[in-house]
Amino acid sequence: MYFNTPSRRTIRLTRRGRIALIAAGAALAGAAVAVPLLSGGEEEAARPTSLVIPEGWRASQVYAAVDKALALRPGSTKKSLEKLDLKLPEDAEGNPEGYLFPATYPLERDGKKATPDTLLSAMVDTANKKFSGAPIAAGAQRNALNVYQAVTIASIVQAEAADKADMGKVARVVFNRLERGMPLQMDSTINYALNRSTLRTTDADTRIESPYNSYQRMGLPPTPIANPGEDAMRAAISPAAGDWLYFVTVKPGDTRFTADYAEHQRNVAEFNAQQKSARPQPTK
Repeated sequence: MYFNTPSRRTIRLTRRGRIALIAAGAALAGAAVAVPLLSGGEEEAARPTSLVIPEGWRASQVYAAVDKALALRPGSTKKSLEKLDLKLPEDAEGNPEGYLFPATYPLERDGKKATPDTLLSAMVDTANKKFSGAPIAAGAQRNALNVYQAVTIASIVQAEAADKADMGKVARVVFNRLERGMPLQMDSTINYALNRSTLRTTDADTRIESPYNSYQRMGLPPTPIANPGEDAMRAAISPAAGDWLYFVTVKPGDTRFTADYAEHQRNVAEFNAQQKSARPQPTK
């Protein structure tokens, strides 16, 4: 047996300080736009001309951003999926999660205004161009994966890595745990199942019934959990060399990777102490 799972009160594989980044991304909600200052009055100047999809956004965030950018009723873009024929891999089973590629998309082209159909199709087409090239396909095959599985790993890397420099190491942790028959135990998959973003995963959270509960389920989640960018994708097909099984971002800029569980416990204890000291103390 490669791994004896200790009490879930003490083990947390991945806990990162990304709350500020998540909050900033949520505030954008698709309003990251280029605004031309042309004649035509304030109304024309305020109209967005492009939609920015940041790396790591979930499909639900993309749908909401499209609704907002196109001034549509909330839920319109998601509902439009029912009649769209997106060019997704067979494994996706019609779910575009992971294939709404992060980039900047114009809201008008050749005099025609964008629609949910044109925007989502452009995102999927861009993802297919990025992911279907020989380097990605060969890299996935080299790691005994198909491209969809590689995108799934990239989405976890995107969600978990504190910064670009850590992506290759996070990918290696994923591969090492899979190769050893260990559950991934990624808090990001729990957050996806519960449609939230938080650093605090409780024991009850790790017991939820969900195919995305990587504490209870072995292997990869059934779909990507976000829409990864090119850096995360490169890390997924070319992970760094190392024997790491655990990691924790103790504080911004200080992510610690280890293969030793006792060392990981000490790092997590330091992380918890940092979190506790950062919380506002109740007034007496």
